[in-house]
Amino acid sequence: MPLSRRLRPQAGMTLIELIIATGILMILSTAVLPVLRFTMIRAKEYELHRDLREMRNAIDHYKDDADRNLLRTEVGSNGYPPDLDTLVKGVNTGTSGTDKKRYLRRVPVDPMTGTKDWGMRSVQDDPDSTSWGGGNVFDVFSKSPATALDGSKYSDW
Repeated sequence: MPLSRRLRPQAGMTLIELIIATGILMILSTAVLPVLRFTMIRAKEYELHRDLREMRNAIDHYKDDADRNLLRTEVGSNGYPPDLDTLVKGVNTGTSGTDKKRYLRRVPVDPMTGTKDWGMRSVQDDPDSTSWGGGNVFDVFSKSPATALDGSKYSDW
């Protein structure tokens, strides 16, 4: 045998080494999957909190402007917007009625249901009502029946 062949170290891995390395990678990947799933759920929950806060702030600003007589409201609405689209389309403000003020750029998509269909409550509805009376929008909530990571229902947020 030539000398160069005997001194050269073996290159590559044996079959056993490949099986062990693959097994270790599989075990590590199964440990990462639950963490990844919870991270995705947390991101959706954060987005839901942000969207609810944005819409509730828009409703509050509308109510404040109505209380200061900066815009016309329907009798019996208590100064709350008639629907979420009104916050997007805007309302005429000022004494001339030609200035338009928008309170939302768009109605956000509910990250839990994937639709723009939000649950709403009017002032006349019960505080824990799940159906909207249709008179005005006092509060919004998610229509998702799922439970959050903290054990509460998304519809209670």
